[in-house]
Amino acid sequence: MLDIKEKLKSNAEMVELALESYYSNTSFDFQELIDAQKYGLLGGGKRIRAFLVLEICRLFSGDIAPAIPYACAIEMIHASSLIHDDMPCMDNDDMRRGKPSTHKKYGESLALLSGDAMMVKAFEIAIKNPLLSVEQNAKAVEILAMSTGDSGMLAGQALDIKAATQKLDLETVLKLHKHKTGRLIAASAKLGCVAAGVDLGDEKYLAAVKYAEDVGLAFQIVDDILDYNEGRRELNSFLSFMSVEEATKYAIDLTRTGISAISPYDDGTFSKLAEYLIKREY
Repeated sequence: MLDIKEKLKSNAEMVELALESYYSNTSFDFQELIDAQKYGLLGGGKRIRAFLVLEICRLFSGDIAPAIPYACAIEMIHASSLIHDDMPCMDNDDMRRGKPSTHKKYGESLALLSGDAMMVKAFEIAIKNPLLSVEQNAKAVEILAMSTGDSGMLAGQALDIKAATQKLDLETVLKLHKHKTGRLIAASAKLGCVAAGVDLGDEKYLAAVKYAEDVGLAFQIVDDILDYNEGRRELNSFLSFMSVEEATKYAIDLTRTGISAISPYDDGTFSKLAEYLIKREY
């Protein structure tokens, strides 16, 4: 019987060790910049994006080793976005995962630079993946760039800044979340396919991406429901447009379509992951 929590935990521990290894031979001339990156990157999180990279690769190739650098790269980009999100010019959050945010620990200037440095390092790690071909690594870098830049996560963050002060319509809120959160989650599935040698456009690739897109949006809806139930009323959450019951049904429907897409290939890992994410209470 597959224990998805245990599998998430074991994968997260493996990714944590791999992430730490990328900072083991760094120059002491810039130690504070290195320390700020490690502070924002290590020591917490479910590593959902890394999990998708690794498990999609395993599903289609039987091995996760080739995907580890890509999994680390996507986690670095995600972590860099959190460092920037927490800063006073963005969401102005003093705490992250129970400890002071990077800018509270190291100051705003170093936090900004550490996020920038980590994002750049992610591309370096992907292009240097020693277990895959030059062509695969180039495709991985392209996926990361398209999912991160002004057609991906950063575009979503720009919309999120607007959403803090302006009332948006539901279509724009969907666009916000599909970019800010969804692009990196979809990229995780794409990177897993690249690492497994699956051609972009193959039925397996399309199934994996559809799964990631639907489950990623359901993940965000559940986040909004949890925030609402805890008394946090955001100007442009999904609960601004629908009731808790309607939002819950929307998330369940997305989860079902995502599971259905991957079901011809799934060994149970992805259906259990989707069910775990939609039922979480924290």
